[in-house]
Amino acid sequence: MFATFKQIFTRKNRDVLKRILFTLAALFVFKIGTSIIVPGVQVSTEGMSFLEVINAMSGGAFTRASIFALGVTPYITAQILIQLLCADIVPYLAELSKQGGVGRKKLNQITRVVGIALAFLQGYMYSYAYIGNGSPMDYVLYSLILAAGTALLMWIADEITIKGIGNGMSLIIMAGIISVLPNMFKNLWVELIAKDFIGIMTFIAFIVVFIAIIVGVIYVESAERRIPIQYANKSTSMTSGQNYIPFKLNSSGVIPVIFASALLSIPQILAAVFKKYEGFTLFVQKYLNYNDGTGLILYVILIFAFAYFYTFMQIKPKEMADNLNKNGGYIPGIRPGKETVEYVKTVLKRITVVGATFLTVLAILPILFGKFSNLATTISISGTGLLIVVGVALETYKQLESQLVSRTYVKGRKGRRR
Repeated sequence: MFATFKQIFTRKNRDVLKRILFTLAALFVFKIGTSIIVPGVQVSTEGMSFLEVINAMSGGAFTRASIFALGVTPYITAQILIQLLCADIVPYLAELSKQGGVGRKKLNQITRVVGIALAFLQGYMYSYAYIGNGSPMDYVLYSLILAAGTALLMWIADEITIKGIGNGMSLIIMAGIISVLPNMFKNLWVELIAKDFIGIMTFIAFIVVFIAIIVGVIYVESAERRIPIQYANKSTSMTSGQNYIPFKLNSSGVIPVIFASALLSIPQILAAVFKKYEGFTLFVQKYLNYNDGTGLILYVILIFAFAYFYTFMQIKPKEMADNLNKNGGYIPGIRPGKETVEYVKTVLKRITVVGATFLTVLAILPILFGKFSNLATTISISGTGLLIVVGVALETYKQLESQLVSRTYVKGRKGRRR
C-alpha cells in the first residue's frame, strides 16, 4: 500500500496526482455545502432521530437543514427504481437496457430526471416535519432548494467520476459519513469521560467494537465464492484452473439497509406531518419504530427480503447460464441449461444468507449498543455507514492501483520498442 502511494508523487504519475487533488477539491465543495443552511426558513429537527441513516450519508446536513440535506439518496433510489422497471415491467425501458451504450446513456438521463423529481417530493414531505408553522410557499421553496442541491451534487459526482478517482456518488456518500465521525467521538468522550470507571470502560468497549466492525467489513467485502468454469474449446492445461465466476459474499452491498430504513421512515414522516391524528402517531411509535420490539423485528425481516431481492436483481442466473452456453463454457459436473441455473440459484441463496446476516448485525449493533449504554442516537454510528466507507475505500484504492499499474505497463512497452 505504501509503495502505491509513493508512486503517486513520481513525475510520471502527475496526471494521477491531479485526479486525486481534483477529487479532494470536489469533496471539499460538498463539505462546504453541508454547512449552508436553507435561507429564510425556521427549521425544527426535534423528533427526527429516525432518519439517522440519511443524516449520516449527507454528512450531518439533514439535521442542519442544509442545501445538501438529501445528499444523493434520491438519485440512488431512482437508479434502483429504473433497474426494477427495466426487468420487463416497462417495455420501453427494457428495450433501452438491451441497446448497449446508447441505451445506457438514455437510461442515465431518465434516471437523473426521476432522481430530481424524487428529491422534490422527498423535500416537500420533509418540509412539513422540518417547518413547524410554514406557509405553502415555504414548503415549495424548501423543496425546490433541496432538489437543486441534489442536482448540484449529481453534477459534482459526475465530474469526480470523469476527472477524478473512483465513483463520484460513492465518494460523496463516504465523505459525508467520515465527516460526522470526529464529532461523534467528541460527543462520546464528553458523555462518558465525566462518569465513573464504568463510563471509561464503555468508551474503550465502543472503540473496540468500532475497530472490530471495520475488520469484519474488510473481511466480508473481500470474501467471495468462486465457481470454476471450463470452456469446451480450451484445454485444462491452457486455462490452468484460472477461469471462475466470482460471487461476492455480500452482493447487495448496503442497499437492503438503506431501503429498509427508508421504508420504515415513511410512516414516521407521515406521523410527523399529520400530528393531529394521535392514534396513528401512537401506533407508529409503538409498532413501527425500529429502536424497539416489533419495529426491530420488521427491520430485520425487510433487510433479509431486500438482500435476496436485490442480489437476484443484480445477478440473473438465467442470463448467466445462457451467456456461458453461448461462449462454450460450463461448470464442471453441472449440465448446461436448467441445471446450471438451479446450481447458481442455490449458491446465491446460501451466500446471501451469510451476507444478509452480516448486514443485519451491522444494522442492529448500534441500536443495541445505544440501548445498553444509554447513549444518544447521534453517537451510535450505524455499522452500515462503516460498510459504505470501507467498501468505497477498497474500491477506490483498487482503481488507483490499477491505473498506476496500467501506466507502468504502457510506459514499459514504449521503452522496449525504442
